[in-house]
Amino acid sequence: MLDERSVGSLAGTVEEIIRHAAAAEIMPRFRKLAADQVAEKRGPHDLVTIADRSAEEYLSAALTDILPGSVVVGEEAVHADPGVYDALRGDVAVWIIDPIDGTRPFVQGEAGFCTLVALAHRGEVLASWTYAPALGEMATAIRGRGARLNGTPLQSGSPTPGATLEVATSHPDYTTPEQKRSLLRLKVDGMNTRPCAGSAGLEYVAIARGDLDATAFCWENAWDHAAGLLLVTEAGGAQTTVSGRPFRIEGGNELPLAAARDADTAARVRKLLAGV
Repeated sequence: MLDERSVGSLAGTVEEIIRHAAAAEIMPRFRKLAADQVAEKRGPHDLVTIADRSAEEYLSAALTDILPGSVVVGEEAVHADPGVYDALRGDVAVWIIDPIDGTRPFVQGEAGFCTLVALAHRGEVLASWTYAPALGEMATAIRGRGARLNGTPLQSGSPTPGATLEVATSHPDYTTPEQKRSLLRLKVDGMNTRPCAGSAGLEYVAIARGDLDATAFCWENAWDHAAGLLLVTEAGGAQTTVSGRPFRIEGGNELPLAAARDADTAARVRKLLAGV
């Protein structure tokens, strides 16, 4: 049975596995990718590289080995077989993996990418790891036991009263007309919005450390959000979908999804997105 103690006993080993995957499969290819090592999945803005595939293969094998009976829902595995996603609705422990969150920055030789891993059971995210190897940052969270960045406790804090809120959003090019209308409601006095820099995981780290006030995202792939949302909430922040319900990793959420440094900010962003 998975509980705080058993998850905590795995945490250090998981971190070592993630660091090894990055050192062996990702960083040797950083700024050294050949043209034939990059491919499009659903279009020119949705890329996959040999590093994505190799890292996910390594992580999948290593993580299921340390937790017998567990399964993997990884971005590249789901792309190959969408039915893999159904494991999030089952009864077994699930490793949720995004081998390179921010593949576009990775391909462009920018440091703003990370590896995301979360451990979930019966729809609840129990632990998460966000590793940005080019930045030398490892953010971790265990449900009920707080969040850390490079071993130091994280506290998101609250925005300064009266200060302009900084909010990262989905890029308008990747949203439906209805979602565009929701995001446009954030363009009010006291709120400054900008598109996500390329890695949702690193935007969540920015919230957890108090460098960003909120996010508003319009897609629900579990591998992009599971790790970061736990990190934010364990750092003292909050998250909600536009319906007012918490984000569900198994899907079926009413979007956009908001995360913020504190509950009041999350509620303010949600109300604007909902137009209430």
